[in-house]
Amino acid sequence: MSTLLDNLNPEQLAAVTLPSQHALILAGAGSGKTRVLTTRIAWLIQTGNASPNGLLAVTFTNKAAREMLTRIAAMLPINIRGMWVGTFHGLCNRLLRAHHREANLPQLFQILDSQDQIAAVKRVLRAMNVDEERFPPRQVAYFISAAKDEGKRPGNIEATDEFKRRAADFYAAYDEQCQKEGVVDFAELLLRSYELLARNEPLREHYQARFKHILVDEFQDTNRLQYRWLRQLAGRDNTLFAVGDDDQSIYRFRGANVGNMADFERDYKVQNVIRLEQNYRSHGNILAAANALIAHNSRRLGKNLWTAEGEGEPIRVFEAASDGYEAAWIVEEAQSLARAGMAYKDMAILYRSNAQSRLMEHALFSNGIAYRVYGGQRFFERVEIKHALAYLRLLANSDDDGAFLRIVNFPTRGIGARSIEQLQDAALAHSSSLYKAVPLVAGKAGTSLAAFLGIIESLREETVNLQLPEVVGALLEKSGLIAHYQSERDGADRVENLGELVNAAAAFLQEEGSGDLATFLAHAALESGENQAAEGMDALQMMTVHSAKGLEFHAVFLTGLEEGLFPHEQSITEEDGLEEERRLAYVAITRARTRLYLSFAQTRMLHGQTRYNIASRFLDEIPDGLMKWLTPRLGSGLPKATAWEPQAETQAFAPRPVQKDSGHGFRIGQSVQHAKFGQGVIVSAEGSGKEARLQINFGRQGMKWLALEFAKLEPV
Repeated sequence: MSTLLDNLNPEQLAAVTLPSQHALILAGAGSGKTRVLTTRIAWLIQTGNASPNGLLAVTFTNKAAREMLTRIAAMLPINIRGMWVGTFHGLCNRLLRAHHREANLPQLFQILDSQDQIAAVKRVLRAMNVDEERFPPRQVAYFISAAKDEGKRPGNIEATDEFKRRAADFYAAYDEQCQKEGVVDFAELLLRSYELLARNEPLREHYQARFKHILVDEFQDTNRLQYRWLRQLAGRDNTLFAVGDDDQSIYRFRGANVGNMADFERDYKVQNVIRLEQNYRSHGNILAAANALIAHNSRRLGKNLWTAEGEGEPIRVFEAASDGYEAAWIVEEAQSLARAGMAYKDMAILYRSNAQSRLMEHALFSNGIAYRVYGGQRFFERVEIKHALAYLRLLANSDDDGAFLRIVNFPTRGIGARSIEQLQDAALAHSSSLYKAVPLVAGKAGTSLAAFLGIIESLREETVNLQLPEVVGALLEKSGLIAHYQSERDGADRVENLGELVNAAAAFLQEEGSGDLATFLAHAALESGENQAAEGMDALQMMTVHSAKGLEFHAVFLTGLEEGLFPHEQSITEEDGLEEERRLAYVAITRARTRLYLSFAQTRMLHGQTRYNIASRFLDEIPDGLMKWLTPRLGSGLPKATAWEPQAETQAFAPRPVQKDSGHGFRIGQSVQHAKFGQGVIVSAEGSGKEARLQINFGRQGMKWLALEFAKLEPV
């Protein structure tokens, strides 16, 4: 026991050894929350408070779930394979597999990923003769998923406008189609699992009796339905151990509800709220900046990060004349850090919007610096892998119309749109799947379709006694996928990816001890959201701040700190929008271990237009004593004409911004002072003489047109 609890700080120890009661652990960034969660599980098992199969642990990514299981296995000599530790979707999938009859699902139901779901929605819209211009399939799919995340079926949707009324009808038809085909989407996994527990009291009581301890990671990221699902499992005698950080709740656009933390505290009359505030990642000045920034949010449970590692270096703040100059400076600074011995992989460039990345990438490429855009296309989402998985899906379930349509004519085998239309008409007339309707189609179309069925049936017979990796290998050859990509000029990479799919099947067989095809396909669908990191290359990391959550780097460049960009202009009008933007900035700052750079630009090209900017309010919310300005700072830190410009070798891709004179001594991009509105930046001008007007961005005071004759502007 002493070994298990060694090196825990007092707050961590208190959380790990809490008696069996509801608890909320406010775990600040870098405070060791994963260690607390896994040690808590190990402590419950070692002390006899729970058996390995008597607890449920939920997290948000498969990577995090694997990390938890690995740590538990290192702490205790137990078999972790049967433990219920996984993501919400993974655990719901497991529950529905075990009780498919009660859930009204076929035993081998398949899971649709986001692209499969859009394809299924398109088929619904075509069957209903709907104009996709008026009702885009992607938008309808989003509507359906959002409704499911709120726990709503078509009949529960309040149709406040024409789109919602029609979308509810599409949702109903989509549900019927999925039920007929024996498929579910991601949101359906959770909703159907919740509905199953809600209506089936014996089943609910069975799992309540089994899982006496329920532990939840990243609780701030749960949506309303996930919280309701947890409440179904948490009966009178269960304990909920929720770990999270309301200051890092940044996924509202995905449905995350930071209010679940306060609701949990109230609903379960939580007596134990433990704050993990000692940070093991960042130096003191970085944490002080994060604390000062987030303190401006009013709706938070409250905590204050600290470290025993000392203050460290000041935060470096940089102002550039343009976004091109900003990118050039970051390259120079990264090269300087590399010459001093820091690996590029320990540096990260963070940005609020994906649109910011192009110039950064160009600057890095031009200077020969290897980089990786974190969150690129994932393995299971690559088109060749999607084709191979569709063949496997059809092997597992011949009623899967989405898989059928994806591969019936790929590689090309002479089955055109007219043949598919005849097949769909036959299937509709006989209320059957497309696969089963093939014998009903006559003529040339029927012959071509029958040949395709012959491939699938032959493959099914040949692989009946083969191991999973052999099944995948046989499919790749028999389907013609390998030969197809080998014949393409640039197909070598795709062939390598298909070979890697065989490796993935072998690894799955070894790690899970299961060669079941349906289980592997579920695994592939669940894993499709996981990032596939490049291995072995010392590459600088680039990503949005959202993608940076959970990561850490020695040096972080947080770019584009301008009003309208970060915080984003849309956040100003949204409820809680500005507070979420501030939480996003807090997450970005706390990614840095030893060195943090904050930068902004006077002008920026976005969506083909030049924007004239003022510094983000977030810079004003960080105490001056923590920051070292690398460019002269005047007044409140609004843009000045003294901003840094690049050396000659970098000017080719960072042209100097045009300084248009208004004819009265003022120029676009110049900072000015107004008696009423304060300091601002001139963004446009029109007229001359007594008719001259200037458009000025006064930041929080907004954009103003002022008559130059009466404005009494003073240059800054």
